[in-house]
Amino acid sequence: MGAGELSGRDVLTRSVKGQTRRVALGSALGSVHQLGEALVPVLIGVVIDQAVAGQDAGRLALWLGVLAVMYVTLSWSFRLGAKAGERSAEEAAHTLRLAIVGRVLDARGGAEEGRLPGELANVATEDAKRVGAVNMALMAGIWAVSGVAVSAVALLLTSVTLGLIVLLGTPVLLWLGHLLSKPLERRSEAEQDKAAHASGVAADLVAGLRVLKGLGAQDAAVERYRRTSRISLAAALRSARAESWQTGLVLALTGGFIALIALVGGRLALNGSLTLGQLVSAVGLALFLLGPLETFAWVNAELAQGRASAARVAEVLATGHAVVDGDDPVAEPVRGELRLRGVRLGGLDGVDLDLPAGQLTGIAVTDPAGAEALLRCLGRETDPESGSVELDGVPLTRLDPAGLRAAVLVAAHDAALFEGSLAANVTPEEDSQGGEADLLTERAMAAARADEVADSLPHGTATGVGEGGRSLSGGQRQRVLLARALRAEPPVLVVHDPTTAVDTVTEARIASGLREFRQGRTTIVVTNSPALLAVTDHVILLDAGRVGAEGTHADLVRTDATYRTAVLA
Repeated sequence: MGAGELSGRDVLTRSVKGQTRRVALGSALGSVHQLGEALVPVLIGVVIDQAVAGQDAGRLALWLGVLAVMYVTLSWSFRLGAKAGERSAEEAAHTLRLAIVGRVLDARGGAEEGRLPGELANVATEDAKRVGAVNMALMAGIWAVSGVAVSAVALLLTSVTLGLIVLLGTPVLLWLGHLLSKPLERRSEAEQDKAAHASGVAADLVAGLRVLKGLGAQDAAVERYRRTSRISLAAALRSARAESWQTGLVLALTGGFIALIALVGGRLALNGSLTLGQLVSAVGLALFLLGPLETFAWVNAELAQGRASAARVAEVLATGHAVVDGDDPVAEPVRGELRLRGVRLGGLDGVDLDLPAGQLTGIAVTDPAGAEALLRCLGRETDPESGSVELDGVPLTRLDPAGLRAAVLVAAHDAALFEGSLAANVTPEEDSQGGEADLLTERAMAAARADEVADSLPHGTATGVGEGGRSLSGGQRQRVLLARALRAEPPVLVVHDPTTAVDTVTEARIASGLREFRQGRTTIVVTNSPALLAVTDHVILLDAGRVGAEGTHADLVRTDATYRTAVLA
């Protein structure tokens, strides 16, 4: 079962189960700490009654030694318990991040539909962190329950009245705290939605900053982000107000509860029902209870925010796949023959295509929508609405999507570079070990003329390209992207407009290098570039979603007016 087939609750349960031992250890250590905290005022009361009031120096030294041991135990149990809790929370969040990233990278796709990249990043970071923090909140809740239980027992042994107040009053406080957390949960979910959308818009605008500047549209883009950011800010303020009201009301209720315990204890002392030491213990326990009860308020807030984030994580993980799952492995060796029969999708209207194995085929289009639809079909990002696409006679729907991705590589013209060096963007890390791998990289870079890009950089291939390759020009990025696609050496390579941002001389050299590098392997170039189409073995023209003409580039330029208009105009 893949990560995408699990609900958010299933993944959360799995991550919590994976941390069961650490959660149990942290809960036990935290409970020991709470037990010690609750016993401190009891011991102080004992010291007052048995040593101070009786003026017994020996007993005083004995009980002070007991208190010292208690404080050492308190220190270490808290440190170790908190460490176990934080580690459990971080590892749970890490498990969720892996599940989310696994779903986004699933070869069957679908998770990215309707979501900006920044939104998915926000879910994988902030929401996963909040859900992971539920582990720490649950442990803190167990500690607080332990503290209240020990305090109630101690107060019952001191005074039945005080013990009953704690035992009966604490559940009421917890119930009220739960009711007060409901508005926070709703507003926290809205806040995360708006924050994720703002992050997505910001990432989208930064990625297209050069284009926006070129169009003179940066002011409109800034205004768009400003509106989105204001909406996000308003949601965050509403969430903060809800949290402040919840915290304030819970603290007010807690303060009233503690005051009631102190008042009753004082009256019992005046009546002679409690000794001086017992009164000190009762007041000390009442003050100690403030900590666990405040922890309950914090736990309620954390759980409310965790539930809101869990819903967003669950939505991503439960997103349906864009394509159906195939079970058949891709047959080896891959000949690379592609065939389309009656394919309808987007700009394609019943297309029949035969793309022979081992040849360089050019596909020109009169409508860019047709090119986009064709690329989505060949890369199996989407299955056709009708018709079929076959690889070596086997429908793509029967093939394992991950295996198909390795056999057929679709290199989109707008693919992204990664932050890091130029070399790291071309060569897979596991292959960069020298020898034949380095020779293959050199050949791929030379074919794409990316070696010229490296020569122009201060540190050659070791030069960083920046986030998304923004330190490079558009033409340089295209050459690096093409080199990366060539270096992968897939049995079938589909490239889309790989030279739109380079000059005509460089484009002609890239066309020649591409043909030479891919000699004898199936290569499809979807472009209207005359330089690239001129080096192909065969050209197909898609006109109005159908095959309009076929032949060599030279023949089609001479005989087909529609082709001439599409390619030479």
